[in-house]
Amino acid sequence: MNIDLLTRLCETPGVPGHEERVRALIEREAEGLFDSITTDPMGSLHCVRHANKDDAPKVMLLCHMDEIGFLVSHITDKGFIYVLPVGGFDTRNLFSRRVLVCTDSGDLKGVMNPGGKPVHIASPEERKKVPTVGEFMIDLGLGEATKDHVKIGDFVVMDEPLIEIGDKIVSKALDNRIACWLGIEAIKQLGKKGRGAEIHVVFTTQEEVGLRGARTSSFAVKPDIGIGVDVTLSCDTPGVPEKDRTTVQGDGFGLHIRDGSFIADKKLVAEIEAIAIAKKIPYQRTMLASGGQDGAAAQQAASGARAIGITVGTRYIHTVTEMIHKTDLEAARDILAAYLAEL
Repeated sequence: MNIDLLTRLCETPGVPGHEERVRALIEREAEGLFDSITTDPMGSLHCVRHANKDDAPKVMLLCHMDEIGFLVSHITDKGFIYVLPVGGFDTRNLFSRRVLVCTDSGDLKGVMNPGGKPVHIASPEERKKVPTVGEFMIDLGLGEATKDHVKIGDFVVMDEPLIEIGDKIVSKALDNRIACWLGIEAIKQLGKKGRGAEIHVVFTTQEEVGLRGARTSSFAVKPDIGIGVDVTLSCDTPGVPEKDRTTVQGDGFGLHIRDGSFIADKKLVAEIEAIAIAKKIPYQRTMLASGGQDGAAAQQAASGARAIGITVGTRYIHTVTEMIHKTDLEAARDILAAYLAEL
């Protein structure tokens, strides 16, 4: 498994609307794997492998590049930075975090904390309060000079490295840099096979704020088959009822049937499931009660497409401790390569 690539993908900053560093990394890694690579006006990276026949179906893999983060919205005279979120945060996970403020002239390390009294002088009622995102501020240690380095609109990400623990990988931004990894590694594994279809691997922008890059990209491609490649929940942990766990880590890739944005094509589900069984690739059927992913954009573009999701169960999503099982990631790579090889 190419852990080095996954590490570089996860540790490269890129929030919605600011994915250019991630895109540049992917473009370098994708060189030689595709017949053409272009960037569209929304910033999505379109990587295409041509088919060996004129009437070949168009298959589109949608792998979003953005991670949840923040945009600088205000800087006080004393240098405290306030932000607006781009993507969904549970503020219980934001206390005492190290962050990276990314500017045109360089990245600055800082710390994020909510305003208010520390525990030593807070009342019992104050200690119970969960602050809103708007109450959190970032301190770069620069005081009044902060305004000389940071401007409104600069972006902020969590500052945490990828680590391996046991059979797991833990990092910020596994949502959805694992899909970027899969978009590259599945094509590597495919090799010279799969020329019966025109394959579009599109690394999309702004998924975390409404599938925006996927929508424009899908209208441009007009795929016959759309595969949303993403994470999904793995709530196989204490405190969550069994019926809500979504996936169990180590049981294989997620064959994504339904979420709040789309319902997968039934025939396509059966086709991929049959390949997984024949190739002995571990999998589990998955559903989400709400939320969405890029496969929905492909399904609804132009005159429509058959669509499905290939997902990897992830614990602690939208935190700096997102966790996946290595074998689930390998299974997702294997099924993507196996499906494309049979087209």
